[in-house]
Amino acid sequence: MRNILTVLVLLVTGLGFSQVQDPVKWKSSIEKISDTEYQLKLDATIESEWHMYSQFTPEGGPLPLEFIYNNAEGNYEPQDKATESEYKKQFNDIFEVDEYYFAKEAHFTHNIKITNPEVKTIQLELSYQACIDMCIQQNKFFVFDLETLTSKEVQNFEDIAVTPTPNDSLAKTKPLAENIKIDKSEKKGLWSIFIIAFFSGFAALLTPCVFPMIPMTVSFFTKQSKSRAKGIKNAIIYGLSIIIIYVLLGLIVTKIFGADALNALSTNVWFNIIFFVILVVFASSFLGAFEIMLPNSWANKVDKQADRGGFVGIFFMALALAIVSFSCTGPIVGTLLVEAASKGGMAPLIGMFGFSLALALPFMLFAMFPGWLNSMPRSGGWMNTVKVSLGFLELALAFKFLSNADLVLQKHWLEREVFLAIWIAVFAAWAIYLFGKIQLPHDSKIEKISVGRLFMALLVSTFTIYLVPGLWGAPLKLISGFPPPMTYSESPYGVGGGNSGAGVLTEIPDGAKEGPHGIVAFLDYEKGMAYAKEHNKPVLLDFTGFACVNCRKMEEHVWSETNVLNLLKNEMVLISLYVDEKKELPENEQYISETTGKKIKTVGNKWSDFQIEKYQANAQPYYIVLDNEGNSLNTPVGYTPEVTEYQNWLEEGIKNYSK
Repeated sequence: MRNILTVLVLLVTGLGFSQVQDPVKWKSSIEKISDTEYQLKLDATIESEWHMYSQFTPEGGPLPLEFIYNNAEGNYEPQDKATESEYKKQFNDIFEVDEYYFAKEAHFTHNIKITNPEVKTIQLELSYQACIDMCIQQNKFFVFDLETLTSKEVQNFEDIAVTPTPNDSLAKTKPLAENIKIDKSEKKGLWSIFIIAFFSGFAALLTPCVFPMIPMTVSFFTKQSKSRAKGIKNAIIYGLSIIIIYVLLGLIVTKIFGADALNALSTNVWFNIIFFVILVVFASSFLGAFEIMLPNSWANKVDKQADRGGFVGIFFMALALAIVSFSCTGPIVGTLLVEAASKGGMAPLIGMFGFSLALALPFMLFAMFPGWLNSMPRSGGWMNTVKVSLGFLELALAFKFLSNADLVLQKHWLEREVFLAIWIAVFAAWAIYLFGKIQLPHDSKIEKISVGRLFMALLVSTFTIYLVPGLWGAPLKLISGFPPPMTYSESPYGVGGGNSGAGVLTEIPDGAKEGPHGIVAFLDYEKGMAYAKEHNKPVLLDFTGFACVNCRKMEEHVWSETNVLNLLKNEMVLISLYVDEKKELPENEQYISETTGKKIKTVGNKWSDFQIEKYQANAQPYYIVLDNEGNSLNTPVGYTPEVTEYQNWLEEGIKNYSK
C-alpha cells in the first residue's frame, strides 16, 4: 500500500501539482529562571519520513539549524549553543561527512542572560533545512515577551506589534508528502542485505568446513529415524535450528549495541579502522595463512548435549555445526554483521536470516529428496578454491571500511585513484589465481582447470579491466558507492569539470560559473535569461541548494550521462538559483515578501521567494524548462533519478521551444 501511495505522490509531483511544503511545526514557550535569566523552549514536530538537521551538523554537509537573535546586541546574551534532544547520525556519501538529524520530533532549550533591564522582547529566527527526496530551506520567526512570559510565531520582526495573519496560500497548504515514504533507501537497503546474506550462505555451503557435512547429516537423519517422514521432520527441525541460532546472533548484536548505535558506529573512524583490520585477518585466514577456530572444548560440550536426542538434541547438533564450521563461516558472518551495522535497525536480523536460510535449505531439501545426494559433486580441492576466492573478496571489501575512515577524517590518504589501484591489484591477483598461476598453502596441485573455473577467471578478469579506466576519471557505475566519490580525487576530473560532452565554453559569461561536468551555469535569473535570448536557446531553471543531497545526486548520476550532458551543454542555458545562499542583499534590495510575509534579506531568500511566488513550490531540486521570455515549456519536475525519464523530459521542453 505504501509503495502505491509513493507512486501516486511521484505521479502528482510529475504532473505539476506542486505546492509549498512546511514539514516542521513548532511550539514555543519562555520560562523565567532568575531576575536576569530566561529559558526559551522550542518543540518541533516533524512530518513522517522527513528529517531536520541538527545545529551541530559538521561543515561541508547539509545546512545545520541556526539560532539567530535579531535584537540581542546591547540587550541580552545567548548562553553558548542551545541544548537539543538526541539526534541521529549517519555518514553522507555525497558530501563525505557525517550528518546529524532529527526525525519525528526535536526539542531545544536556550538560556538567555538579560543585560539591558529595559528590553521587552527576545526576537529569535530559526534557520534550518528539512529533507525527504527533496530539501526545503526554512526560516521561522518567534517573539518572546519578557513581561507576560508568552511567545508567538510571527511572519517577520518588522511588525511584531500586530498579530500576524498567515498568508492564505500557506495557511491552506497541506504538505503533499505527509505520512508517505518517498525515500525508499531503507527498504531497499534491507532487501540488499538479505540478498547478499542469502548468497553468502550459499558460498559458505561450498567451503571445506560445511559441504562434507551435508551428506553425513542427511544420512544420519534418514538412517536413524524409524520412518522417512520422521527423518524429514528431524531434518526440518535441524534446518530451523540453524536459522534460529544465526538469527539469535543477529538479535544479540542488535540488543547489545542498539539499532541506532550500530548505525552511528558505522560512521565512526575507529569502528571502520578496527573492522578493516578484522576483515584483513579474515581474508588472511581464507587465503590459508592460519585457521580461525573456536575452542575445541566448546564443540565437545555441545556434542555431549546433542546425544540427548529429541528436539533439544537436534538443536545442539545444529549448534555443533555452527561451532565446527566457524573457521569458514565466521569471516562471512562477521563481514555480514559489519555491513548490517552500517544499515542499522533490523539489518543484523535480516542478514542473519538470509545467511542461515541458505545454509539450512540444503539439509532440509536433501532429507526430503535423498536421491539428490547422488548428484552432488564430490568433495575435493575445488572447495578450497571457493574459500580462497572468498578471501580475495574479503580483502577487497576491507578497503571500503578504511576508505570510510579516511573520508570522515578528510585526510586524502586513500583517494579514489589509490582505492581503485588496490582493487585492481586484488582482483587481478584473484584472476591469476583462478587461471592456476598462483598456488596457496592449502591448494592441491592442479594440472588443468575446469570449465567453470575458467569462466569464473574470465569474469574476474573482465571486472578487473573494467576498473582500469576509473583511474582516469571513468564513473564506474557498477561499483558506485564502494570507491570514494569522484570529488575525492587527486585528478582534475574530480573537481566537477571534466571534458565529457562537447561544447564547453572557453569563456565564462558574466554572472555565470563553471558548474558540474563543465556545464556553464548562470547564478542570476535576469543575466541567464538575457544570455538565452541573445543566443536563442531555451532555459533549464534549476532551483537548488549548496547543501541539497538530491541536487548533488542528480548532478552526479543523471547530468553526467552523455545524452543529458550534451543537451545541457549545447541545447540549453542553465540557470541555477541557490536557495541557501547566505550572502546578504544590499539594504535597498531587501523587502517583505507579498507571498509569505517574511523579510527577504539574503540572495537565497530572494530565490526561494521567487520559487514560491512564481511556481507555488519550495522544495529542491526543482526543474523548469522555459523559453527565453520566461514561459514554461512543459510540466516542472523534482528529483528524477531515472536518466531516460529526465532526458525525455528535457527533450520535450526543447521540442516545444522549437515549435
